[in-house]
Amino acid sequence: MKKIANWIIRLVPVIIMLQTLYFKFSAAPESVYIFSKIGMEPYGRIGIGVLELIASILILIPRTTSYGAVLGLGLMLGAIKFHVTELGIDVQNDGGKLFYLAVIVAVFCLILIAVHRKQLFSLFSKK
Repeated sequence: MKKIANWIIRLVPVIIMLQTLYFKFSAAPESVYIFSKIGMEPYGRIGIGVLELIASILILIPRTTSYGAVLGLGLMLGAIKFHVTELGIDVQNDGGKLFYLAVIVAVFCLILIAVHRKQLFSLFSKK
């Protein structure tokens, strides 16, 4: 049961991040609008997409889950910051969907960091 719960906690942020990649990499109008508004179009859109892909892969690999979660958390904190400061919660009448998805990913990444904290600490321990 613990193993199933751990995989569910991993899959939620991964599915959300991977689902948004299509929009970022295909230059969907919504993504172009968002990244233009924050002054990061096109390089920020593509770069963030690549980082989200890397975070998703790291989260799925058991030995690197915590590192992917740290990267995912950092990316989502950036997204949340831009929603709060420049974009607004409701972007192009999405009802706040993108904002809430960023919050969900951030929360799940925090949970993953807590659950896999020994992995992070082992990076700094002497062997």
